[in-house]
Amino acid sequence: MTAITTSQLLSSQNNSSAQDRLLPVFGADGLAKLSGACVMVIGLGGVGSSCVEALARGGIGHLILVDRDVVEPSNINRQALAFHSTIGMAKTDAMRQMIADINPACKVETHHLFVTRDNLPELFEPYLGKLDYVIDAIDTISQKLELAYLVQKLEREGRGFPLVAATGAANKVRPELLQFADISQTHTCPLCKDLRKLCRKRGVKKLEVLFSTEVPLNRVKGTAAGERSPLGTASFMPPIMGQMLAGHVICRIASIKGGPDAGVGGAGAGK
Repeated sequence: MTAITTSQLLSSQNNSSAQDRLLPVFGADGLAKLSGACVMVIGLGGVGSSCVEALARGGIGHLILVDRDVVEPSNINRQALAFHSTIGMAKTDAMRQMIADINPACKVETHHLFVTRDNLPELFEPYLGKLDYVIDAIDTISQKLELAYLVQKLEREGRGFPLVAATGAANKVRPELLQFADISQTHTCPLCKDLRKLCRKRGVKKLEVLFSTEVPLNRVKGTAAGERSPLGTASFMPPIMGQMLAGHVICRIASIKGGPDAGVGGAGAGK
């Protein structure tokens, strides 16, 4: 068999530009919007890493990645950036490396950072007026609340941007029950219940989320009195949530109606 070089393979008619597959869906105008878009993703776990992968494959031109963790063996069951070869790497570095291999034209900025109430304003300051979307793929409720509160404050000042947040995937196995809604309209999800209460207490009036109506499974009980049952994660749930978030944002930016949030109200994308 004759060996085919990488350059020959990429230039062959059967392996045309990745954008050739995107063009019939989004059109030239849509692709231009995606290429010119700036999206920040906070949290590069099971949801966030798969979301970033889909954004890079979908033609987003500028990605800002925020996470403070390193890849651990326990991440391999669900995180797009987790391989035996990346164990010990900062997740931001592993994700940057993956994006470079998928979409070399994509501009990538990384922040190896644990977000807090104190550092969130500093994180966003250089990007105000540039962001087309922010995706919250954070695990911690307190950080989600601080981010939603800051975005609401910036919006009131005329410096806002669209935000969408992932909620709980733990102990869930039915992706068909995922849906987009405002946090005030959520139900069933334990994380959403806690977040709703905190949003009301803090005065956060709106927050678009991806949540599940599935009752979480509980197959392993806590052993000690008062001990909570352990949380588990199916290999497919966080990546599906990440892909849905990416699709939601890509369709909003490209002004495509009927994406994964078809039928869900909400503001359009863009600066």
